[in-house]
Amino acid sequence: MTSELRRDLALYTLVRIGLVVVVALVLMAFKVPLLVSLAVAVVVGFPLGLLLFRDLNRRVTTGLAKRGETRDAERDRLRAQLRGEEHED
Repeated sequence: MTSELRRDLALYTLVRIGLVVVVALVLMAFKVPLLVSLAVAVVVGFPLGLLLFRDLNRRVTTGLAKRGETRDAERDRLRAQLRGEEHED
């Protein structure tokens, strides 16, 4: 995994979790019980995070897709080697 993908993935995870925490704290400020606040924050916060952090989501998705393509190509190359086929790069 590239360092850029790791950074983006870590940042995306942190901002989405942070959004859930913020929503839960806002609800708790209105005297909503903790567990109810957390449940509502998860239900509301994660989809809201998809909208608010769209560019970061796109970077993470693109990075994961590239990583998947690289892994698929490497797996295909190794399988071809195991079958004794010549593989052209």
